[in-house]
Amino acid sequence: MKLKTALTAAVLTLPLAAPAAPAPAPAATAPRKAATKAPASPKKETVDTYHGTAVKDPYQWLEDSSDAQVKQWNDAQNAYTRALLDKLPGREAIRQRVSELLSWKSPGYGGLHEAGGTLFAMKAQPPKQQAFLVVLGSVDDTSKERVLVDPMVVDPSGHTTIDWYVPTLDGKKVAVSMSKNGTESGDVTVYDVATGKPLPNETVPRVNGGTAGGSLTWTADGKGYFYTRYPRGDERPEVDRDFFQQVYFHQLGTPTEKDTYVLGKDFPRIAMTELDTSHDGQHISAVVANGDGGEYMVYLRDAAGKWSQVSKFEDKVIRARFGHDGALYLLSRKDAPRGKVLRLPLATPTLDKATVVVPEGEASIQGFFPTKSRLYVSEQLGGPSQLRMVDLKGKALGMVPTLPVSSVGGLVSQGDDDVLFINTSFTQPMAWYRYSAKDNTVKKTALARTSPLDLSDVEVVRAFATSKDGTKVPVSILKKKGTRLNGNNPALLTGYGGFNISISPSYNTLAGFWLEQGGVFAVANLRGGSEFGEKWHAEGSLTNKQNVFDDFYAVAKLLVDQKYTQPKKLAIQGGSNGGLLMGAAVTQHPEMYGAVVARVGIYDMLRVELTPNGQFNITEYGTVKNPEQFKALHAYSPLHNVKDGTAYPSVLFTSGANDPRVDPFHSRKMVARMQEATKAKNPILLRANAETGHGAGTPLNARIEEEVDVYSFVFNALGMKYQPPAKKVAAPKPQ
Repeated sequence: MKLKTALTAAVLTLPLAAPAAPAPAPAATAPRKAATKAPASPKKETVDTYHGTAVKDPYQWLEDSSDAQVKQWNDAQNAYTRALLDKLPGREAIRQRVSELLSWKSPGYGGLHEAGGTLFAMKAQPPKQQAFLVVLGSVDDTSKERVLVDPMVVDPSGHTTIDWYVPTLDGKKVAVSMSKNGTESGDVTVYDVATGKPLPNETVPRVNGGTAGGSLTWTADGKGYFYTRYPRGDERPEVDRDFFQQVYFHQLGTPTEKDTYVLGKDFPRIAMTELDTSHDGQHISAVVANGDGGEYMVYLRDAAGKWSQVSKFEDKVIRARFGHDGALYLLSRKDAPRGKVLRLPLATPTLDKATVVVPEGEASIQGFFPTKSRLYVSEQLGGPSQLRMVDLKGKALGMVPTLPVSSVGGLVSQGDDDVLFINTSFTQPMAWYRYSAKDNTVKKTALARTSPLDLSDVEVVRAFATSKDGTKVPVSILKKKGTRLNGNNPALLTGYGGFNISISPSYNTLAGFWLEQGGVFAVANLRGGSEFGEKWHAEGSLTNKQNVFDDFYAVAKLLVDQKYTQPKKLAIQGGSNGGLLMGAAVTQHPEMYGAVVARVGIYDMLRVELTPNGQFNITEYGTVKNPEQFKALHAYSPLHNVKDGTAYPSVLFTSGANDPRVDPFHSRKMVARMQEATKAKNPILLRANAETGHGAGTPLNARIEEEVDVYSFVFNALGMKYQPPAKKVAAPKPQ
């Protein structure tokens, strides 16, 4: 489903990983001297009425990306942005350092999957522009790995990316979804694992998409697969072709036109389905999300091929995984907002036969992983995560040893009860570890990134800000040891706060770059995520969304009050839903920030639902069709809360023309309105790219170009001068 693609790209953890990374506009777009002033933005008065409230929308004309006048305006804005950014002091030195850090050649491995004794992984290896699929001979000896699918071979331009892959149960074939130019519109091709060659005539179009994502799972014999299918041809009107995702079956060796319908005709318009096959291949599960708001239902296919519904939206079952003991394990939030784990026998797959294995506790359960005789339960309390173990009856077996203030996940089975897992922290690069259940020991594997930076002198402070309603909001603050709290440090604060997504600790070389320059780096864990369970999410969604912005302001105020920084030295950044956060932050408290970087964000909350993915967001944000939800949306919608004559700080907006999640018109309209309204000389800039999307699939070089622009912009806005590092210390090779 959509979340799989998002997490693969690590788009939603800004700035711990960059989102859409537009490359610079061509130098020939416009003469630099002609672009030293913000281009004019004509106003064309339009009025929309919602529940008796008339709302003016003078920049609605900027919504049509195909309009020649819009293209001309967009090009002029890009030229204006380039004219300012290209001449900023220290830019070339920043470029050199950022390029050095992001091109660090230590490889990263993700998406491990074991099938039939074969271990697969996605590998990122700078300077390659895209990650590629490999077969691992051993997690302790990377010299034995073999490249299976390299998108740079498929498309040497570097604009094709692997969305996800699924091997057969025996590991002899693998289905790979690939998309181009950040569209996330992925076609599936099947590859023979032994030869690395694609099977002839075995491509199924658009299994993955930017609205409902996509999924696939194989039959036991590997001769066919179930997959998510979007409407084709004239099956539905054009406006519905990003919706009504259904499950179909494809038999290898037959044309996709012969694929057969399986499930989904009665699903919601905004359904998103995740498919999985049991270890013995006899059962298949389908977890169906109702858009992005956190409602799910579960379906099960038995060995005879019959599908039945296991749970409905109101049952609040949000995850399902097959065990090795003839059971389906479920994560439920029914009467348990922090989650509980249920065991459902496959022989009697009705929810009334489920028993509680792991009851609700203090921590929020994020997921679980069944092995032969135990469950590994990943949980967190405010951001950092941990890995707890119980046997199949729920008896406590202790904790897996992990790094302090860290994230843990990505579990892969290694025999009966041993597992591989990812562990990373703010100061330790991502690495895969092997946990031995028999010995209760953890050992780092060879799949471990090294760092071009030495962060041994960095400390992580966990603090709590008090929000407007008294809620305690966690924040992780990174600073060099010995940093003086005198209010003079430049600080960079980020957050997200939405869609039940928890922001956990993660190593980021650009955070290290910021710390290297004497800065303070902070990550806020806001309501709207699931850091403390469903209650925490609900308090930051729908009509409660303003709580997220109050939380963020409280964290910013804490950084100032405790003298980590001061407003004119405080920069903030966020992307997607975090871009909305930036828009709300700068319109509600413009005096609090010295610079704002808002990437691929949503700013017109009254018209977002008119876009394809905006329909999926309704279950999270609400709809203007509901009077109370309209009132809440209008009250915080960044576009509608820009005030004339306000001294706004410097703001950089980014967008990607191929973005399937957030239409770039949001950034265009917000830039036009803020340029009109601001009374300050601080620039309001648009960095729009014609070749990228929301972030997934952005080539490495394009990401570097964006970060050079971002940090040049922030340094200039905060009055920072780039300081070359005293010395470059590379971390030792992984043990």
